[in-house]
Amino acid sequence: MSQLKNSDPQVFELIKEEEIRQKEVLEMIPSENYTSAAVMEALGSVLTNKYSEGYPKKRYYQGNKIVDSVETLAQERAKKLFGVPYVNVQPYSGSPANAEIYMSLLEPLKDKIMGLSLAFGGHLTHGAPVSFSGKYFKTVAYELSEHGLLDYDKIFEIAKSERPKIIVCGATAYPRIIDFKKFGEIADEVEAFLLADISHIAGLIVAGVHPSPAPYADIIMTTTHKTLRGPRGAMIMVTEKGLLEDTELAEKIDKAVFPGFQGGPHDNQTAAIAVALEEAGKPEFQKYGQQVVKNAKALALELKKFDFDMVSGGTDNHLILIDLGSKKVNGAVAAYALEVAGIVVNKNAVPNDTMPPFYPSGIRLGTPAITTRGMKEREMVKIAAWINTVLNEVHGEQVPDTKETRSAFWKIFRTKAKENENLLKIAGEIKELTQKFPLP
Repeated sequence: MSQLKNSDPQVFELIKEEEIRQKEVLEMIPSENYTSAAVMEALGSVLTNKYSEGYPKKRYYQGNKIVDSVETLAQERAKKLFGVPYVNVQPYSGSPANAEIYMSLLEPLKDKIMGLSLAFGGHLTHGAPVSFSGKYFKTVAYELSEHGLLDYDKIFEIAKSERPKIIVCGATAYPRIIDFKKFGEIADEVEAFLLADISHIAGLIVAGVHPSPAPYADIIMTTTHKTLRGPRGAMIMVTEKGLLEDTELAEKIDKAVFPGFQGGPHDNQTAAIAVALEEAGKPEFQKYGQQVVKNAKALALELKKFDFDMVSGGTDNHLILIDLGSKKVNGAVAAYALEVAGIVVNKNAVPNDTMPPFYPSGIRLGTPAITTRGMKEREMVKIAAWINTVLNEVHGEQVPDTKETRSAFWKIFRTKAKENENLLKIAGEIKELTQKFPLP
């Protein structure tokens, strides 16, 4: 980045600092990953200079012959990987993609979305009241059982009663396999479209370690980063079943993306998605996906030895959701202390959480990024022990109830955490470990 260093040394230094941070910590937020150098090269290419409103061979600007080939290539690779007849690769990210799907099929303030409650691991765009999906459409939520699992019988009962036009299956904090076939049967019974949001598990589906929704859903939406290891972006796919349900479904989605919600697509992003899809089609990626799940299960097993309370009791995929109630520590406190020690997770609500979203009772962690670095089960044993040590150091640290006392608490706690010798010792040990597992 010699040009950037000369023209804007401040931004250059900040990027280099972030690069060092990523190298020296364990990135364990389940939605984060490392792209390949090839993906980043495509993302930083001259394609960022082009405008290409419209679709291949139907553009509103001249000079798009090469861009047409790039976008078509991304489409064809996605169709092959996911086994679908139609793909739109232009959505800027997952939330706009879901908005575009809703606007292509639903009438605002009239039609109903049914999705997993945000408080139980769903996404904001699956009908949460604070999101556009909850503000502009009628919504109804389903929740997890007392065991932290999807209760398909209960979901069916709600669907029969509420008659939604779209049922969304997918989650941001669900550690188990999603039964897309059962969701498909429920949607068919109530004559609803089934939207499978596979943003978190797309890479696992490609790798064959999670079932595909393609035979059962009408529409599939996925982001292109997370377990897929691509750039920030999204894709909307229509299945054979979806086209049978509505022969104009693909056309409706195209119009909702452009001109409905977006102008010109980000062609550099499209190229980077194409590169990531090519990489995901290789045998090494299948081994990667398998190792992601092996690592998550190994980590869960080790954490269980330290009496951690995991929602649903464990994991079948890439993530683990931990309820810290029994550890007598708040999720925000735990996440901060873990970061000081070099382990980056995110605070997260747990089912039936009594704490506010900014100070939830749990943490969410996963294995996609550390698996990309080449870590395996042996490293999971070390990581579990480190997590246990960190949380023992902050045992009993709870966030106060009032805003006034919270400010004073955080000022004292942050200072204590940054000066904690045991946390700093672990950070040093993690720095040594990460040197053995370089970034892609």
